[in-house]
Amino acid sequence: MTEAEAASTVEGIEVGPVAAWLEANLAGLQGPFSFQRLPGGHSNLTYRVTDAAGRAVVLRRPPRGELLPSAHDMVREYRAIAALGPTDVPVPPAFGICEDLSVTGARFYVMGFVEGRVLHEEQDALEHLDETGRRRAGESLTEVAAALHAVDVEASGLSDLGRHDGYLARQLKRWYGQYQASRGATPLVDELHEALVSQLPPQQRVSLVHGDYRLGNCITSAEGPIVAVLDWEICTLGDPLADVGYLLATWREPGDTFQTTATSPSSAPGFPDRAAMLAHYVARTDLDCSAMPVYVAFSHWKLACINQGVWDRYDQGQKSAEGVDVGAIRESVDELARRAAEALG
Repeated sequence: MTEAEAASTVEGIEVGPVAAWLEANLAGLQGPFSFQRLPGGHSNLTYRVTDAAGRAVVLRRPPRGELLPSAHDMVREYRAIAALGPTDVPVPPAFGICEDLSVTGARFYVMGFVEGRVLHEEQDALEHLDETGRRRAGESLTEVAAALHAVDVEASGLSDLGRHDGYLARQLKRWYGQYQASRGATPLVDELHEALVSQLPPQQRVSLVHGDYRLGNCITSAEGPIVAVLDWEICTLGDPLADVGYLLATWREPGDTFQTTATSPSSAPGFPDRAAMLAHYVARTDLDCSAMPVYVAFSHWKLACINQGVWDRYDQGQKSAEGVDVGAIRESVDELARRAAEALG
């Protein structure tokens, strides 16, 4: 490690101590190191780290500043990718985790660098894949979901990651409470809460649930298949079909006038539609998916509750609204509730 390296600065990284930790804990890595901040990854800070020989790894740490105790859980995320490494679920190789806060002020972990591209927007899909590749990417996303939901949580060592039962009931209670605390005033959200509580399907299996399963949290190869699933910080144990319901609720088709999430690449030509995505999953699982409309409705309803909270923070001045269409966020609560009601029938 050179003096120049130790003196250099990178947002979120104490370069000298981190470089020393990398050399001491990851066999084969040798400084000096370069750090490149990567986009995406929610608000967590993610870097491509390249050593003197050109070997690349990825370092991931929480954002700077005061955090809620359960937020941005690097240990949970690292546990998930380390446990899934030997399974059929594609994840980056898990290389090591640092829980010593004196190194750079936060826990961080290091994983392998996987070639490919994260598809955030429609333009990403158009640039990275041809139409055949887009169809394959959609199919692969459902295949990986089926593989994830088939993982034996006991054998994988993840059985203590969360409660095994009552996943949807607990989610409904949690998000409705947050909605009410955020000055929620959409009668349909209240009606849907009662309807969902009364129609909850039985949980068929205890699976690892990703919690935000979509193309924007995966690395897609140039040919289309998913080569790594990322962003496991909110994963838990629960009902596997919640992941599928969320995937379908956020899967935008060509001609959709409303975008459920902030980003969605699937409106590009060539991607399977929602019906084809579900059929592809059903053919690869032994789960009964007949109650999928309830899971889709729940996902829309949950997103309505989340957006209500986002609107409330802007409206109360807790977040800067500069350049933000706060009114559109509030309108999205009504639209998401309408879509939830439509899915529930």
